[in-house]
Amino acid sequence: MDERAKIPVSLPLDSPTQSYWQDPPDAIADLRTTEKLPDAADIVIIGSGISGGATAWHLLQDQPPKARSIVMLEARQACSGATGRNGGHTKAASYRSFLDHAAELGTPAAVQIAQLELANIRAMQDLAHAHPDFHCDAQACDTIDIIYDAAQWAKAHEAVAAMRAAMPPDDPAAQYSFFSRDEVQKQFHCHDSIVDGKEERLCGGVVYPAGSLSAYKFGIGLLKLSLAQGLNLQTNTPVVAPLLKNADGTWTAQTPRGSIIAKKVVVATNGYTAHILPRFQGVIVPLRGQITAHRPGQAMPLAGCLPTTYSFIYEKGYEYMVPRPAGSRFAGDIVIGGGLVRAPDDGLLEYGTTDDTAVNQTISEYLRETTARYFGPDWGEDDPAGRVRKEWTGIMGFSPDGFPFVGEMPGEKGLWVSSSFQGHGMVLCWMSAKALAEMMEGRDGERLEAWFPGAFRISEERLAKRFEGRLHTTAAVADAVEASS
Repeated sequence: MDERAKIPVSLPLDSPTQSYWQDPPDAIADLRTTEKLPDAADIVIIGSGISGGATAWHLLQDQPPKARSIVMLEARQACSGATGRNGGHTKAASYRSFLDHAAELGTPAAVQIAQLELANIRAMQDLAHAHPDFHCDAQACDTIDIIYDAAQWAKAHEAVAAMRAAMPPDDPAAQYSFFSRDEVQKQFHCHDSIVDGKEERLCGGVVYPAGSLSAYKFGIGLLKLSLAQGLNLQTNTPVVAPLLKNADGTWTAQTPRGSIIAKKVVVATNGYTAHILPRFQGVIVPLRGQITAHRPGQAMPLAGCLPTTYSFIYEKGYEYMVPRPAGSRFAGDIVIGGGLVRAPDDGLLEYGTTDDTAVNQTISEYLRETTARYFGPDWGEDDPAGRVRKEWTGIMGFSPDGFPFVGEMPGEKGLWVSSSFQGHGMVLCWMSAKALAEMMEGRDGERLEAWFPGAFRISEERLAKRFEGRLHTTAAVADAVEASS
């Protein structure tokens, strides 16, 4: 893993695989608000995904329109990175990390993280429902984790019990229900799984509130709101070199179209951060994720428009699945991603890569079979047009301790970061951006500390940690890390 973490982080590459959500691209995909790149701005935001867009939106709420200049730089098309490529799951799964967080940070901090994750989901859903013109197919629904590993089934019960003991009885962040193996088969249409001749026996399911949306359309809608309030968006304008600190305390971002100077810079580039800020080389490590969109099998209940979203959890890894809701484009399609550990060496070669122009063929072959395997007789024959409608990849960012980096860089006044969301951005980015805006506006005090985890803040101690692999994703974290090192 050390060698993978050392691979120099590149800019986003040209000609990435086309995401299901970005086909076709939105009308603002290649927008440049002004023909010429401004020479200077009060604030430059690098990255136009949910982190950059939410930061801009929160900052613009504090000022009259155009009271200060905010320029957003995007290397490729608007919202074309991880946000425009993920599966659209607004799903916290807080019980899966709660015991690890409690052991590392203490129970109050673990509670705070779980509550923030749920608040993030609700805030995004609320904004989407307040703006139906986003057309992002936002829906609040339950989700189920289908568990195929006895150790994780036992740990799920332990974690939920710990959450209920630590939180008030009516706290929605501790709202979980368990379903037996038979109940899962009958109500959720899932069955035992066989991979490479080895049976993975279904243990049961965990159900809790979640939701889904088109993250691409949500992100585009958010950018349009900010554009109406004065944001200057400059797409296809990559920052090609590390940021430069000027003698007067300002910062310079260099692009192929010229340089721009800003009093404050926000780096919202997730897995690509180390290209702009070399201190994050080996600290925020890119990881390529892969997704496929399947046409529903002909026996699928409700023609594939299932009322819940799913995850399928096994010994070292998982898949996540979002059925496209009724009334949406391609209603009934099954969007399923994951499969990392099914690649050689538990997917080791996917770490350190920023190449989203291609797919991993081993993971591709595995993901193509997932739906028919998990749903078994409830899948039926494939659609006559073929099972797979589209497949693509995207680049995530992972940190040594499993937490995002949010805040001002130590000793670098005016340089702010919100990055490294562990493939969990749809339940972390919004509230992290809100917290970052509070910090930038000088409102960093007890009120912010009451809801924003201290573990997410940038510190010298965190920057010095060694990356060893993904955390908080399996029942036996230490074993998984050792296996992938």
